Amino acid sequence: MSDDQSGSSSRIRATGKRRRKPSRRRRATVIAAWSLAGLVVVGGSGLGYAYFHLNGNLKAVDINNALGKDRPDNVDNGSEDILVLGSDSRSGANAQYGEDQGGARSDTAMVVHVNKGHRTASVVSIPRDTLVTRPECTGDESGQAVAGEQRAMFNTAYEVGGPACAVKTVESMSGIRMDHYIEVDFTGFKKLVDRLGGVEITTKQAINDSKSHLNLEPGTHTLNGEESLGLVRTRKSVGDGSDLGRIQLQQAFIKALMEQAKSVGILNGTKLYGIADTATKAITTDSDLGSVKELASFASGLKGLGSDDVHMVTLPVEYDPADPNRVIPQEEAGKQVWQALLHDRPIPASATEKSAGDKGDAGQIVQ
Repeated sequence: MSDDQSGSSSRIRATGKRRRKPSRRRRATVIAAWSLAGLVVVGGSGLGYAYFHLNGNLKAVDINNALGKDRPDNVDNGSEDILVLGSDSRSGANAQYGEDQGGARSDTAMVVHVNKGHRTASVVSIPRDTLVTRPECTGDESGQAVAGEQRAMFNTAYEVGGPACAVKTVESMSGIRMDHYIEVDFTGFKKLVDRLGGVEITTKQAINDSKSHLNLEPGTHTLNGEESLGLVRTRKSVGDGSDLGRIQLQQAFIKALMEQAKSVGILNGTKLYGIADTATKAITTDSDLGSVKELASFASGLKGLGSDDVHMVTLPVEYDPADPNRVIPQEEAGKQVWQALLHDRPIPASATEKSAGDKGDAGQIVQ
């Protein structure tokens, strides 16, 4: 694949109106969990007796225990860094999305940095096909040591060691300690979108992707859960057909979903509880967020963020000369990105100007 490889483009304007490692269980390609699930729980946590039910829905992974003390320093300046992850298992009812290759991998990964004033946020998408040095880690389910590997695809970290290994890999790449981890169940993602009444987007050109089962004519659409999943999985009909184009579709969708989620607070109690129930069943968090009380407190600090307050980029990468189906990080540009987050500063435009990500027809999808 090359940067200028032809492909049907699809411009999208986001107009939202509105681990334990599971046993080969599908996890969503979801990139809005940190705002959506948190916001609905803020409302749901005030429903009295329902608190205990919602609390029982949550699943948590003790990442701190799994990783121990060999981690970047905890920068206590009021900012927060969250790894948001989804995986690509095809087992069970999810076989319709393709053949299971043996283990779940992180299909989508985003590092979300919320600035110390919680008024803006930066999101760095990590392409799943990025070749990285995966560090030795301890599997969060087995407790067994997992050997490190040179030139490993980024998404194998989750496959071999679950969330803890994925977090350690991101921390090794970035030098930034992840304060939290959030993962959303595949089926739960679809249910959340449906509970919210869908998410509105506008396409400037048709999307027809046989792999994601999504067919949209140009125009404004309110996508249901199944269609939303199709959108964030689509790549063949955008940009150069690679994962880099799909990431930009995901970034467009998250902004629309954020706007839709903001309408949750005006819903009646019954509908609000239904959304909160669906959200808490769908997510897996780190143990520090593993209760409704903690999740609600976390979300309360995010509820002032609008889609215009979030700056999204793809980790600066280039196509691997030895394998055009893989990408490798641009070392100096990547340092600019991670240093900006570490020091709570905006990501400079110069960091991504020579990257293969955020380029081409798919790079024009958000207006």
